[in-house]
Amino acid sequence: MQTHILASDAAGLEQAAALLKAGELIGLPTETVYGLAGHAFDERAVPKIFAAKERPSFDPLIVHLAAQTGLKLADLSAHELINPDNIPSHLRPALESLMKAFWPGPLTLVLPRHARVPELVTSGLPTVALRVPAHPIAQALLQKTFPLAAPSANRFGRISPTEAQAVYAELAGRIPLILDGGPCEIGLESTVVGIDDEQLCLLRPGRLGIQELSAAAGQQIYPAKVHPAEVLAPGMLKSHYAPRVPLFLFQSDSELQELLQTHSGRPGIMLLQDLSSEFKAALDSRQAELEHLSPDGQLETAARALFGAMRRLDQNSDFILAEWPQAETGLGFAIRDRLTKASAR
Repeated sequence: MQTHILASDAAGLEQAAALLKAGELIGLPTETVYGLAGHAFDERAVPKIFAAKERPSFDPLIVHLAAQTGLKLADLSAHELINPDNIPSHLRPALESLMKAFWPGPLTLVLPRHARVPELVTSGLPTVALRVPAHPIAQALLQKTFPLAAPSANRFGRISPTEAQAVYAELAGRIPLILDGGPCEIGLESTVVGIDDEQLCLLRPGRLGIQELSAAAGQQIYPAKVHPAEVLAPGMLKSHYAPRVPLFLFQSDSELQELLQTHSGRPGIMLLQDLSSEFKAALDSRQAELEHLSPDGQLETAARALFGAMRRLDQNSDFILAEWPQAETGLGFAIRDRLTKASAR
């Protein structure tokens, strides 16, 4: 199969919509990362997503929806996506407040599923993960088609793509079309919120942090208390977002120095903050590849650059040493989560 990268103009959207209606898959830009999209209710398309990604069937997919003014739980039920009867009544106003505040946007809600949702999409779980993306290209296509199951457009467990060429590097020959929407604005997968023990919980950190979510919901959202082996939503596996070469984490110059002494070969260094000129000279002697994620000191810049930098270092280094944020909340915590999972072996 030949894979083509097309501009996200009217002609590109028409071709993408035709392929989706025929049960095929496409690479789709969103504001978070690029997705591998197929018709969420087409029994021809959904198995192809798992096959193209080499994704195990126990890892559920996110269903992406077209934007709708004043979207409520009743609308999701009417579209045969959720079963609102299984949502505790005291959580319904909070969930609708989150929908109003962050849809369209980088928030996924995991809710009791309607019987119509295919079990393969949900990995047999009694819940379905739903998101309304804000990217104009994703929305233009969703308005033309139907709900799309769209996990990140990479092979399972590997680095998420934030540009069309990265999708091509991962899935060329496996899908017919990639829509090029330019670099992703956020660069990290969506925040995932679900229900655990009749309270709202954070299942995966992302651009939206617990404090921001709790304020919008009007009640406290808690970190999920689930067993490490449980997979209740996408992105919960211990090892994920990983490069081919080993990745190690450091939080200080001394830890970085120790790792450099321990490992041989050409290092790739991924930094949040700048290094001293003396340290840079030492790295030059090892012909180290340097990626500075945040020259302006902003976490938003670091998040946007993270996966692209990791992909470049994966191609040009024998191992990667990544500075690990110490943050316990917010965007810094989301970056920490991705790096932790990328380093797990």
